[in-house]
Amino acid sequence: MTDFLLKNAQTVLTMDDDRRVLHAVDIRVRAGVIAEIGPTLGGAETKVDVSGAVVTPGLVNTHHHLYQNLTRAVPGGQDALLFGWLQTLYPIWARMGPEHLQVSTQLGLAELALSGCSLTSDHLYLFPNGGRLEDTIHAAAEVGLRFHPTRGAMSIGESDGGLPPDSLVEREADILADMIRLVDAYHDPSDGAMCRVGLAPCSPFSVSRELMRDTALLARDKGVMLHTHLAENDEDIAYSEAQFGCRPGQYAEDLGWTGDDVWHAHCVKLDVKEIDLFAKTRTGVAHCPCSNCRLGSGIAPVRQMRDAGVKVGLGVDGSASNDMASLWDEARQALLLQRVANGADAMSAYEALEIATRGGADVLGRPDCGRIAVGKRADIAVWDVSGLASSGSWDPAALVLAGPRQVRDLFVEGRQVVASGRLTTVDTAAVIRRHGALAQALANGD
Repeated sequence: MTDFLLKNAQTVLTMDDDRRVLHAVDIRVRAGVIAEIGPTLGGAETKVDVSGAVVTPGLVNTHHHLYQNLTRAVPGGQDALLFGWLQTLYPIWARMGPEHLQVSTQLGLAELALSGCSLTSDHLYLFPNGGRLEDTIHAAAEVGLRFHPTRGAMSIGESDGGLPPDSLVEREADILADMIRLVDAYHDPSDGAMCRVGLAPCSPFSVSRELMRDTALLARDKGVMLHTHLAENDEDIAYSEAQFGCRPGQYAEDLGWTGDDVWHAHCVKLDVKEIDLFAKTRTGVAHCPCSNCRLGSGIAPVRQMRDAGVKVGLGVDGSASNDMASLWDEARQALLLQRVANGADAMSAYEALEIATRGGADVLGRPDCGRIAVGKRADIAVWDVSGLASSGSWDPAALVLAGPRQVRDLFVEGRQVVASGRLTTVDTAAVIRRHGALAQALANGD
């Protein structure tokens, strides 16, 4: 169903260029694109009744590690800071293979879809036992979400002073060759693309300076985006100053890792100069508030970033450091943390939703998404505000304060991926069974 008419929306939070909030309107979709918005539209298309519902753009997730769905709540990592958490989990991840990547991607994307997410990135930086990025790409095509996978990498193992075990690192020449292969095979630069590929060395402490620089050069040659972790916690800052003699922002700038085609995950510890640098260069940030809380990393200066003009989107991060993947939880947590740090008027419910939709689309270089406007892609979320979660709310549009956490209907490129709260594209019960068996085998050491 790519041609249809959404009828009788109670409220539409458009996130368009004028940030309009519309009431009692219909939305016409043709060939996966929003064709018309207005009251009492007629036509022969299939009609979807959204009476009494709030309609928003599909939510956008700018940072994830989908493979980590198989290692939620691992006891040794439950109470650890970032570096200790990684050292606990690396040996477990080293036992994974292609099926683990494929099934964890299916489950993670199903979870995201039910939270209203229509576009997600993924940062896959380890490829044990024959695993490849296309294991996740094919799984995403089955679920039906718009996908921005990134070919990550680690090249400095324990024997060279790095954190990951040597079994999880790759030769840098092999990394660059595979990046070229994947971009040539799967990257679609066109408007409305369902799959775009990015390049994403894991972090400044798991790859060399040379790989960071070479990856930036390759990305510009291929016209794709760059992604990595940056300035996540105090350990991260201390490592950068000790190893590189500068703060993470300076390191990124020196190696070509700033610009409109770059987005960095976390950025909890950016200082004023780094925020100004990101604003001037149009460098994006994936803000992951729940993971930052879980790992005790701190509160990212999102208010200061937004005020300076930095592009900010939301990320659920991996489920080994978040335990779940709900962009609604991230939007609410972002709002609450900024209020804790800066006062009750620091962020509104509407701004939190803007970051979760338009903000994330802009970070990923997708101005064709994240808005409900004529000519934009038909990535649309429908929220039932007649239930318990919204009961008594004086402002149904303030969804992150009082509203449902699961979407009623989700359309991606005009295709209905969620209908009446159920995924339409894959058998979620079968995915859960297989996922559970694989997780149990990992826990047993298999």
